Amino acid sequence: MKENISEFLKSHPSLQHLTHSELLDLARSTEQEYLVGVLSGIIQDVEEIIEIDSGLEEKKILEIAAEKIANILKAEAASIRLFDPKSLSMTCLGTHQISEAECKIAVPFEDSISGRVVRENKSIAISSFLEDPHFKIKSIVKDKGFHSLLAVPLQIPKFLGSEGDVLGSLQIYYKEDNRKFDPFEIIHAELLARRVSYVLAKRKILALQRLNTHKEKIVDRIFIKLSNREGIKLKDLFMDLIPTLEPYLQVKSCSLFSVSKDQKLIRVEAGYPLDKTYHQLGYTFTVSHHPYFQTVIHGAPEYRDQPFERIDPAYLLIKDPKKSRFTSPGMRKFVQSHHIYSILIIPLKVNGITRYLMTFYTTEQKSSFMNEEIDLLTFFGKEVMKALRLELLDDILHDFKNPAIAITGFASRARNLMESEDLEGIRNKLVNYLDIILKETVRMQDMALAMRLEGREEVLDLGEIAGERFRLNEEAVRQSWRKYIRIEPPEIEAEILVYCSRFGLERVLDNLMNNAVNAIPKQGGALAMRCYIEETMACLEIRNTGEIPEEKIDQIKKGEVSGRGLNIIYRFVQGNHGKIHIRTEDGQTVVIVKLPLFK
Repeated sequence: MKENISEFLKSHPSLQHLTHSELLDLARSTEQEYLVGVLSGIIQDVEEIIEIDSGLEEKKILEIAAEKIANILKAEAASIRLFDPKSLSMTCLGTHQISEAECKIAVPFEDSISGRVVRENKSIAISSFLEDPHFKIKSIVKDKGFHSLLAVPLQIPKFLGSEGDVLGSLQIYYKEDNRKFDPFEIIHAELLARRVSYVLAKRKILALQRLNTHKEKIVDRIFIKLSNREGIKLKDLFMDLIPTLEPYLQVKSCSLFSVSKDQKLIRVEAGYPLDKTYHQLGYTFTVSHHPYFQTVIHGAPEYRDQPFERIDPAYLLIKDPKKSRFTSPGMRKFVQSHHIYSILIIPLKVNGITRYLMTFYTTEQKSSFMNEEIDLLTFFGKEVMKALRLELLDDILHDFKNPAIAITGFASRARNLMESEDLEGIRNKLVNYLDIILKETVRMQDMALAMRLEGREEVLDLGEIAGERFRLNEEAVRQSWRKYIRIEPPEIEAEILVYCSRFGLERVLDNLMNNAVNAIPKQGGALAMRCYIEETMACLEIRNTGEIPEEKIDQIKKGEVSGRGLNIIYRFVQGNHGKIHIRTEDGQTVVIVKLPLFK
């Protein structure tokens, strides 16, 4: 390459007849009158691409870039395809004057012009579509009148060490047949393509900055919750954290689900806000009855982008809930009444198996989610999973005291009996005490070994279990030397059958009685229990001296409780389709837990 234009002109064969002075004048005129204008125009073209708002979604940026480049290069249309390593295809993400349907959403990587551009990392010019065997969409000639094409490579940095750059191709369409593309035109197009990469890279950097900022907010909020003396509660944490996502994702509401080990059942663990969640808090249902959960948990035959939903290994996006094949009539009615336009479901996996799910309802129509958004939500979900396990651990520690007190009490009684001279006469009573100690020890062992303590549902006699736990808690009261508490004999009807977890029911009974005992004033009072049937419900009634404030009754009815014991009770009752009734009368508080009778 010549160092300057004058040297180039001197060596050009057709200009040898010019004098040295004439060549210098020609060189000066070319530089000042032509090249300055050309370079100024190119700089203006580059700045026009660079000025595209990097805060927009990737697809929108590519659409704007395609339009600007087509106008700059005086082309009829343009499209941008990116290589998708999952499907080994070139996906169309930005077009101008040509619809996605016309350019096809995805073309094969191995046998396409755009794929060849990516593989060879160089521009390809096609002067005539009809004569080129690699161009497959011949109908575009007839439908749009396009005959020639210039395809240039596109590269988007990933900024993560283990990940490669995103590769793509910019296609520029012309109506001219047998069009000749000069080197300057190709270099011009390549320069503009590189500026598109710059805009996308800038967008990536800004997105990562926002992502890290939101991650820090989430971690800070969780740290504050962990510092709370009452320990962490998933429901409260959810209510506190979701607003940090709203400016980032326009989240309307969100639900967290846990998945059973056999992957067949799913349970609602938390929601925000409680009055705008489609699934009832604590409800357990089968995965097979809900296509969207079935797809997220067990996977799909293929991952693809469809008109009303996008199926991706990392998430399921229902773009249009009113038309999607994954939504039920009830879901469609829900999204319409709450002005929800998109539903995003993200699986949270442990050792490759889905253990939790998050469902986000957004207020904007979204055709896709950015990787940074999915990253943030996945990070959010994993942090919430930690909180859930911490809550369960706190619940275990909270419930440890009931069997511990019972063991201490009955062990003390057994020790006193051993001092009797007539051991044969007290044998039955001693065996009964040791049986209770053994059973409560096993309960403590189960607490220590298991995080999910509810266990399998079974048919239980509510009165039988309630009577047993009442006797144990009576012993706990006596061991605490609370002489001011009068414990009345329980009233229990026969055969009150319910279907629930034995361990969960025992925990609820212990917490109900423990709360009632603690509420009795030091001046003295009574504790009573009654089990009975009312229509189709099994009823457990706990009555204690002392009136609970009216505002606290409203909080308990709504599930807005601060006490850990009340929180355990509320979750169990909700999860088993029961009800809690609380009232005060004649200086006493009456708590009634109702569970459906077993049929």
